[in-house]
Amino acid sequence: MGKVRVLVVDDSSFMARVIARLLESHPSIEVVAIARNGREAVELVPELRPDVITLDLEMPVMNGREALRFIMAHFPTPVVVVSTLTQAEAEETIACLEEGAVDCVGKPRRGSLGEQRTELIGKVLLAAAARPRVNRRLATMPLRSQVYRRRGAVALGASTGGPKNVLDVIPLLPADLPAPVFYVQHMPASFTRLYAQRLDQLSALRVKEAEMGEEALPGVVYIAPGDRHLLVVVRRGRTRPTLRLSQYPSDALFRPSVDVLMKSVAEVYGRDCVGVLMTGMGRDGALGMKAIHDRGGYTIAESEETCVVFGMPAVAVQLGVVDVVAPSTDVSYQVLRWFTRAAGT
Repeated sequence: MGKVRVLVVDDSSFMARVIARLLESHPSIEVVAIARNGREAVELVPELRPDVITLDLEMPVMNGREALRFIMAHFPTPVVVVSTLTQAEAEETIACLEEGAVDCVGKPRRGSLGEQRTELIGKVLLAAAARPRVNRRLATMPLRSQVYRRRGAVALGASTGGPKNVLDVIPLLPADLPAPVFYVQHMPASFTRLYAQRLDQLSALRVKEAEMGEEALPGVVYIAPGDRHLLVVVRRGRTRPTLRLSQYPSDALFRPSVDVLMKSVAEVYGRDCVGVLMTGMGRDGALGMKAIHDRGGYTIAESEETCVVFGMPAVAVQLGVVDVVAPSTDVSYQVLRWFTRAAGT
């Protein structure tokens, strides 16, 4: 297998050289060119056909988001956004993830280059395995309210490609859904609150970043904060399950972890829960889906045809713990179908 060919896009020649040097320190990566702005990038993409693009946001002539839109419309290519992680750029980064970027990473800075090198290289190598498609119109109209025959909870997990594909799910769920939705998205800590605010604008359900100790209410989507596991627990004196945020277990591969969330939801809700596992690299969530399945809950995995990376759902399918495999555009229907179906049917 050949090297992963990367186009680095950054208007700072110094930063572009730093990124290129960090990437080329890995034997499987080759930087094929450096573009100084979005215009140069969109001209180079059809010529070079890179495997991955690292994309700065604030640039002259054409900014990163404008370049991304053109690339995804004409030459879909895995893009890793390289952001300063300021609030303004965090908002733009989330928009880019919704519009087709595969992942995001903070800009390299002095004092932590070793750690950032590992993260940057890891995300570029993962992005090379992604299969981006021409961007489709975002669906933001919720389904009509239904006659519900069950109550319970939904546990949803996603990683690479999740911010885009989850737009096919949460905005299509009605405001009167008789269940809380707990959502783990592998995302930097500085992004999750803004991501929740963005999803809230697009959804009939209320969407918020989860807070320690709050009660789990139906009709609300709780997004795990970056760098904290989200768990659901039963506390004495409370009539509803409550949320707990924790850095433990500390040996989980990801924090937040889909497995940690789903196992806690299965423990609290038993057969009255739905597990949804969507696009992402690796195996996080497969054991959580097994926990839900083993307790009689309902499990849905996103199908390969719409996954940006068919990794996490594929592992769950291989374990034999998935009831339905469906494209992202059909997941909301499958969730509603379970809540409107009489128990035992």
